[in-house]
Amino acid sequence: MRATFSVLMFAALTIAAAQHQHDPGTTVKGSGKLPAGWQARLDSDAAKLDTVVVTEDKGALTFTTGPAGIYYKSSMKGSGDYQVAGTFSQLKPSAHPEAYGIFIGGIDLDKPTERYTYFLVRQDGKYLIKSRDGSATKPIVDWTAAPPMKDAAPTAGRTKTSNELAVRVQGDTVSFLIGGTEVKSLPRAQVTTDGIAGVRINHNLNVQVTGFDLKK
Repeated sequence: MRATFSVLMFAALTIAAAQHQHDPGTTVKGSGKLPAGWQARLDSDAAKLDTVVVTEDKGALTFTTGPAGIYYKSSMKGSGDYQVAGTFSQLKPSAHPEAYGIFIGGIDLDKPTERYTYFLVRQDGKYLIKSRDGSATKPIVDWTAAPPMKDAAPTAGRTKTSNELAVRVQGDTVSFLIGGTEVKSLPRAQVTTDGIAGVRINHNLNVQVTGFDLKK
C-alpha cells in the first residue's frame, strides 16, 4: 500500500511539474535591429537580438519573441511624481501563461548591476510585481488574480486581448493599475522608482504596445 501511494504521489508531482514548465523557446528570425531610439536587454547573456522581432508603425510597437527581455528608451526617465502607462495587447494565446508589462526605476540596464521594478500580467488573468537586482529577482507581489483585466484568457474565437497598464508614483506611494483600476499600492521605499521606464516582454509572445508614455 505504501509503495503504491508513493508511486501515485510521484506521478502526481511529475504531472504538476510538467504543467508548470515553460514551453521551449520559439525560433524567431529577426534583423537584429530595433526601432529608432529603442534599446534592449535580453535576460540571457547568450541570447541574440536577432532572435526577437520588434517593429513600430504609427506609434504602435509589436514584439515577437523569442527570449524574454526588456525594451526601453534611455531618455524615458522617471523621478519625483510621474506615471508610466500603455495599452498592451496579446495578439494570440501562448502555450503557457507568459507575462508582459511595464518596468520602472531602471538603473545600469547595460551592466551586470542592472536594477528595476516590473509590473506584469499574463493570459490567466493574474498580475505580478517583482524587482530585479543584477541576476537576482524577488517577488514583491507574487502572481495574484487581477479582476480588472478584460478578456484575460484568449479563446479560439477571440485571440486578441487588450488592457491598459499603468504605474503611478506619487509622493510616498506607488500605485499599480489595470484599466484605470488600482490593483495594488505600495510604499515608495519598497519599490525602485527613479530611473528608466520601459516594457518587459517574456518569451514566446506576440504583444503589441500602444500609447506607451511617461508623464510627469
